[in-house]
Amino acid sequence: MSAGQFAVFGHPISHSLSPHIHQAFARQFGLELEYRTIDAAPAAFEAAVRQFFADGGRGANVTLPHKGAAFALAHESSEAARRAGSANVLTALADGRLAAHNTDGDGMVRDITERHSVDLRGHTALLLGAGGAAHGVAWALMDAGVETLTIVNRSPEAADALADAIGEPARAHTRYWEDLPGLGAFDLIVNATSAGVLGKSLELPFAIVGNRALCYDLSYGKAATDFLAWARTAGARYAFDGLGMLVETAADAFELWHGQRPDTDPVYAELRQQYG
Repeated sequence: MSAGQFAVFGHPISHSLSPHIHQAFARQFGLELEYRTIDAAPAAFEAAVRQFFADGGRGANVTLPHKGAAFALAHESSEAARRAGSANVLTALADGRLAAHNTDGDGMVRDITERHSVDLRGHTALLLGAGGAAHGVAWALMDAGVETLTIVNRSPEAADALADAIGEPARAHTRYWEDLPGLGAFDLIVNATSAGVLGKSLELPFAIVGNRALCYDLSYGKAATDFLAWARTAGARYAFDGLGMLVETAADAFELWHGQRPDTDPVYAELRQQYG
């Protein structure tokens, strides 16, 4: 049974695991689908997306650096996409318009709470970064019941803007990056910076890692190596990369497009063997 055409847009995009993941999901239901990568520079993104859907595309995943542009293109958007101001999923509606979703936060929380069995309620959380990735997960952390969310970014204006958008000053607030050594210990530390992707070191103090701390990098593979090594050296109880989040967000997109929820565990297990 043919399920139609799908793609993931990014720049660069050749490294993407999305085609492999979606094909694995499709096999669970006996579906045949065309899923490809489309490398579009920022200036060409809008035209490439419009061409893809004009040619019969049914759905697209969107990754860096296009999530903000994808949200701007859509005619309808989910609450999560509106809160984040970005989208990682675009879906063709029956009338030819596009709907935007952002499944990043839900995917991350589900990976942590269901796959890794860590309850986030009551945790003191530290969010490193205030860009698009941080916007994608901040509200989901709040919804998951963290006690406080401290946002730290090298550009304090961006952190302040995110905290203001959340609008719960008693729970979500900002601190300066240079103050990290004196902020005390946290139960949850989420790396939403682009440092690992860019091959840069964060040089974080060990003192921010609490006794029961979970350290989570939104990246996976080589990009997450330095942060996870730091977390383990600091004595974190858990240190996870974002591979499970990637699989969960893909499952959300698959369910949106096909109306069926895939089993993520065997796909995650296969990829985990590959990425250690």
